[in-house]
Amino acid sequence: MSIDARNHEDAETFDGSDDGSDDDENKSPVQRWADDWIRNPEKAYAVMLVFLGGVLLTTSLFPLYWLFNVAMAPPGQTDIPIVPATIDLSAFVQVFVQVPFARFMFNSLFYAFTVTLFVLLIGSLAGYAFGRLEFRGKTPLLFSLLVLSFFPPATLFIPLFRAFNQQVPMLGLFTLPVELYGTPGAVITPLSAFTMPLAIFILTTFYGQIPDGLEDAARVEGTTRIGALFRVIMPLSAPGVATAGILTFITVYTEFFFSFLMTGNSAAEWAPVVDGVIAFQTQYTVRYDLQAAASLIAIVPVAILVVVAQDKIISGLTQGALKE
Repeated sequence: MSIDARNHEDAETFDGSDDGSDDDENKSPVQRWADDWIRNPEKAYAVMLVFLGGVLLTTSLFPLYWLFNVAMAPPGQTDIPIVPATIDLSAFVQVFVQVPFARFMFNSLFYAFTVTLFVLLIGSLAGYAFGRLEFRGKTPLLFSLLVLSFFPPATLFIPLFRAFNQQVPMLGLFTLPVELYGTPGAVITPLSAFTMPLAIFILTTFYGQIPDGLEDAARVEGTTRIGALFRVIMPLSAPGVATAGILTFITVYTEFFFSFLMTGNSAAEWAPVVDGVIAFQTQYTVRYDLQAAASLIAIVPVAILVVVAQDKIISGLTQGALKE
């Protein structure tokens, strides 16, 4: 073959007459999809977003749907269908008739509100100190809070149980004047201590970002540091305060370990809402339909709070992480 003929064949190869369409026809559908996604990445992103959204919706909403199906089933039925045959809401009424379920919900809401207010008050003072003041031992104290936040709460139950029963002096120095075991104080005290570190870290981040000039202007007007905290710093750090309060509320409302064990013989009076859910399980029978209905009722306050305040939670966490 001459050099001119070889050059003519090469020119035909690169002049665009052979654009690879024959190769695309020979490829499998998966290969064609892969090539299309490589050329158009936005299609791949859309498919991945739809897939992940479907997985999240399935894993989060399907358990609630299944609880609803169990609540609709007759007592004693074990083969629960995917689609309920009938819609019978009587189980949601029997929940409040057979046990004082409203009292259990009130107890958990009382614990959540009380702990949240206490944590925000003490956490704001600590967050102001860590975020806006310089003092010796600041870093070790913050590190200690970090260690406490990862400490297993269950390991403290026995010493707290003995202390609240006035069996041992607190810190080896004094004995509690009253017996806390079986009272709301035995629940509020440890839960406040366990939820405090996270609130302090969130509030420290936000309080430390407020310009010093705003606080100085309030101090010039005669406001004390505490007054500046509650009149200037906290209002300007509203997303962080809301985030700390909401996370604390949800954590305490859904807590069961200390709320159940620290109420002792006063379970009917101070037990949490989870105790109301398991109250339908006796030694010989288990009312799964009532337990499912009680579970759905119990999550209503948290669901409403999350739906209403989801923007504040997300903005509070991201704003505290991204602000300079």
